[in-house]
Amino acid sequence: MSSYDNFFQEQMRDPEVKAEYDALEPEFSIIQAIIDARKESGLTQKELASRTGIAQADISKLEHGNANPSLRTLQRLANGMGRKLKISFC
Repeated sequence: MSSYDNFFQEQMRDPEVKAEYDALEPEFSIIQAIIDARKESGLTQKELASRTGIAQADISKLEHGNANPSLRTLQRLANGMGRKLKISFC
């Protein structure tokens, strides 16, 4: 196990840290879904930007967790990747 993995596991033992980390899970899931869909579509951020009219810098911000996408933006990204947006409550 790497030193980061050890550090992470140690931090997750703290109930407050774990609660904060768990609270961010939906945001992390959306970010990862965007990245995975883009890569599976064989697109670079620049190519996706061209298809959607969303600036490449804004796509990068979304993928790095530095921006919160609107529903409209998520729909534009999905359309640009030839996919459908599906949102669910579990």
